[in-house]
Amino acid sequence: MSEHRATILWTHTRGEFLKGTYSREHTWSFDGGVTVPASPAPTSVRPPYCNPDNVDPEEAFVAAISSCHMLTFLYLAYKDGIEVVSYEDEAVGEMTKNEKGALWVSRVTLRPRIHYAGGRAPVADRLERLHHAAHEECYISNSVKTEVVVTPVEG
Repeated sequence: MSEHRATILWTHTRGEFLKGTYSREHTWSFDGGVTVPASPAPTSVRPPYCNPDNVDPEEAFVAAISSCHMLTFLYLAYKDGIEVVSYEDEAVGEMTKNEKGALWVSRVTLRPRIHYAGGRAPVADRLERLHHAAHEECYISNSVKTEVVVTPVEG
């Protein structure tokens, strides 16, 4: 078993809290020493009460799913003798309302663009098996009810 920690810090720095005009900007700090500026998405809280330049929780959720899939895929490719030279994913999360009317990230589409040593991609069914296994073994995918769709993009 392992634990993974993050420290979230918000301090009232501007605006009137009781009037709802306070800044929602905050930080996420991780055990490796990295601190990330965070804020709600501008679709949830309008500027100036948010900072669109900061990472929002929905983006971080999509990035965590994509990163986990990538890391698992790279490991499986290595184990299968497939040499990957680059991996890029422009992942997209879709928010919809659930049956109770609450917003949630209902679907994340991963669009990995992978380049292989020698410029030769494995045959399609082998890649499909690798992506399926990566999805099945990804810790984050196993932790969420969001539908995760993998649609590889050709070189």
